[in-house]
Amino acid sequence: MSETDSEKPHDEVKEETDLRLTYRKGENFEEWYSEVVVKSELIEYYDDISGLYILRPWAIAMWEILHDFFDPEIKKMKVENCYFPLFVLKPHLEKVKDHHDSFDEQVAWVTKSGETTLETQLALRPSSESIMYPYYSKWIRGHRDLPLKLNQWCNVVRWEIGNPTPFIRSREFLWQEGHSAFASKDEADAEVLEILELYRCIYEEYLAVPVIKGTKSEVETFGGAIYTTTVEAFIPNSGCGIQGASSNCLGQKFANKFEVNFENQNGQKGMVWQNSWGYSTRTIGAMVMVHGDDKGLVLPPKVASIQVIVIPMPHKDADAQGIFDNCSATVKLLSEAKIRAELDSNNYYSHGRKCMEWEMKGVPLRIEIGQKDLANEQVRAFRRDNGAKVDIAYADLVEKIKKLLNNIQQSMFDVAKQKRDECIQVIHTWDEFVEALNQRKMILAPWCDEKEVELDVKERTKSEMGAAKALCSPLDQPEILEGTKCFASGKPAKKWTYWGKSY
Repeated sequence: MSETDSEKPHDEVKEETDLRLTYRKGENFEEWYSEVVVKSELIEYYDDISGLYILRPWAIAMWEILHDFFDPEIKKMKVENCYFPLFVLKPHLEKVKDHHDSFDEQVAWVTKSGETTLETQLALRPSSESIMYPYYSKWIRGHRDLPLKLNQWCNVVRWEIGNPTPFIRSREFLWQEGHSAFASKDEADAEVLEILELYRCIYEEYLAVPVIKGTKSEVETFGGAIYTTTVEAFIPNSGCGIQGASSNCLGQKFANKFEVNFENQNGQKGMVWQNSWGYSTRTIGAMVMVHGDDKGLVLPPKVASIQVIVIPMPHKDADAQGIFDNCSATVKLLSEAKIRAELDSNNYYSHGRKCMEWEMKGVPLRIEIGQKDLANEQVRAFRRDNGAKVDIAYADLVEKIKKLLNNIQQSMFDVAKQKRDECIQVIHTWDEFVEALNQRKMILAPWCDEKEVELDVKERTKSEMGAAKALCSPLDQPEILEGTKCFASGKPAKKWTYWGKSY
């Protein structure tokens, strides 16, 4: 039987209080998010420099798990890893200025070495097209040099204006960026969708976050691309969409700027077709926003570096050594079965404090073993996602724990999808649009697909929360019945598009 707070020593009560969240997810979402990413030990703020964060081991472990899925998959596609320098020559960056107007205010510059002013200013990469493509021009000469498919795992610096948000909008972040060159548009188009499917897998199969595969509007297309595809998530608590990752067909625009030409099999000169694609540590932020609760993180088992935490329960008069030995044997058994399990052997914290810590960090399963469990040759398991507890016979432990983890993974996705789907509202008129927007919905509306109309929607919906915009047009398009009008312009609708506020 556990102590009540009034019976505990003062320092234990304080330790447990420090682990509790001050803010509630349903009451003050922004403050809840800022608090939970710190208390769960995902990040620490860095020396009061706004927008810079220390990614702690708990966050990096998740990033590595995503890497360990994605990296082998792109290698199957014959993509090779490389690394280009962080610095961009100013003349190279200016070559793509008309494509990257959105980066102008975000570019950070190095102008001095010590007290000496540099002859040529160097930018810290906001993206790597202007770093990599001069060398694509050098390396690609003929059709035998194609396709050239490179990827790098690196950091990016974008000096965000406004209020940075950990993982979602930070001034430095980690990502992978792939850059491919092909002899034909058909090859480029095929890769765009192949990469997009991998991004869907990251979100839905690893992070248990439902996404919509779609294309971005002309306004939201990546600068210099002929089209951008996205996996779009939605955060019900904030009523905002979030671009999870993008896969872009750049066409021949950058090839023209950087003279990336080749000679085909018939001896004819031509420009390559290029793609760029990437996902970032934003993945972690989206997962926290979707699954976290008032106790902290809730991690899907596939991305949890610790899937099972085992806690001994040696109460008074119990066989303490026998319980500890059994806990150690349990961890060993699970680890040998490729389940990421660890033992909490800390003797300085109370049981309540331990439970709160692992709940805050979102570990999917907590196993407790006490004297009764030892006698009955069982363990007691607690699910983090829904709080359910179950006794499991030791003889069936590995099989039952694997099934439980699979069930948690699927259940988390199903719950998240249900909540997301409840936020989707189909509308046909401007008045319906405004009403749904005020209710923080993800809005599916018929649209004429005109840039001027989208800009007008943004202008008409400006508010403290930010203007509404086209999130994406789903690749899986609902049927547009004859006579369907655009919700904003009244012109004939050409497609269905999701709209809403966005991070």
